[in-house]
Amino acid sequence: MGKYQLMNVADGRRFEDQGWTLDDPQGNTPSMVRAMYENKQLHVATDERLGLYKFADWMPVKRMLEHPSCPVTYKSEKLAKHLRLNNLYITFSGWWPKIGAQMSTCSFKETEAYSVCARLSGEYKEKVLVVASAGNTARAFAKVCSDNGIKLLLCVPQDNIGALWFDKPLNPCVKLITTASGSDYFDAIQLSNYVCELPGFLAEGGAKNIARRDGMSTTMMSAVTFIGQIPDFYFQAVGSGTGAIAAWEANLRFLEDGRFGQKKAKLYVSQNKPFVPMYDAWRADSRALLPYDPDQARKDAAEICAPVLSNRKPPYSLAGGLYDALKDTDGDILAVSNEEANAAKQLFEATEGIDIYHAAAVALASLIQAIHNNKVQADDIIMLNITGGGEKHFMETHEIHRLQPSHIFPIGFTKADVGKVMEGLMKN
Repeated sequence: MGKYQLMNVADGRRFEDQGWTLDDPQGNTPSMVRAMYENKQLHVATDERLGLYKFADWMPVKRMLEHPSCPVTYKSEKLAKHLRLNNLYITFSGWWPKIGAQMSTCSFKETEAYSVCARLSGEYKEKVLVVASAGNTARAFAKVCSDNGIKLLLCVPQDNIGALWFDKPLNPCVKLITTASGSDYFDAIQLSNYVCELPGFLAEGGAKNIARRDGMSTTMMSAVTFIGQIPDFYFQAVGSGTGAIAAWEANLRFLEDGRFGQKKAKLYVSQNKPFVPMYDAWRADSRALLPYDPDQARKDAAEICAPVLSNRKPPYSLAGGLYDALKDTDGDILAVSNEEANAAKQLFEATEGIDIYHAAAVALASLIQAIHNNKVQADDIIMLNITGGGEKHFMETHEIHRLQPSHIFPIGFTKADVGKVMEGLMKN
């Protein structure tokens, strides 16, 4: 397991992790805290049964959980030929046993769950972990917590619970509450915030949890160690941007490692139109997100084909957030329509032979945009982060079970409402 200290990105102050530290207690400005690992060179374990824990040198985990999975990187042939790219590397997270990808939730959110839950230790193991999600993150945490007997409460918009499918019934230690139809991911986050003010609950922490980011950074670790060097470009669709921040942080560690080159991959991230708050802010060269009417945001979120990309309060502005990551890497944010994403989804399956999620298709569509706009060249080394796929393939061969909510909160719920409901649920 990697030994580390925490660093406040805003001022560079280093301090010790108290077990579940999410912020610098002495910090004066909004900032990420980052794990600074003792091992500057990454040792990759050769036992494939370790899953993503083969990268544990750069993960803040205290233990290894059952049934871990790992992203798989390979060099594309057919899609690359279609796009006229000579060095297209695909990092695939999902269900595709043919290439060794065995994430049964079909999403790279498993990388977060296996890392975050393995960070739990001591007094924190006795609390109920609370996770807000637009869908895929909830499915990943539910699977990992169910398999490992970890108490979990999920907060998800009612319109997104179709994503909560599993290949077996869940352990009763996993429970679900939702916000009513017409709500969005931000409403689910607000619900989780109210729950976490009650005794016995522990906020997972989202992007501020170093274990979430360093778990997600295994995509970059997979790509760099497979390619043998840091790529020139990194493409991913984003809702919060946490995955791209994680890739940037892994890149910085590889610079210190020294064996994989001294370049920074240009982060090219994408949002799904019309829900594009980070794209709008970036185009305005604004560190702060621009005003976004909540009702309009909910309407826009309902229109996109990749609802997991609809985060109204992403970690964009704070020190060490996505704005800084893009500036440091000379990156960019692109906007992709539903039509472009659907076309990219079909193209990937036709060329690579596996279905992918709409969010991953948004990333591919943004790569196609970048090619057409001469942002990337034929010989550039490109990492395409396919953040989810293989669901169709998985469901053809597995019986599916679905998680139903214990309670549905109406839009406009109050802290008092949440307190009353949760008191009853905990008694049951």
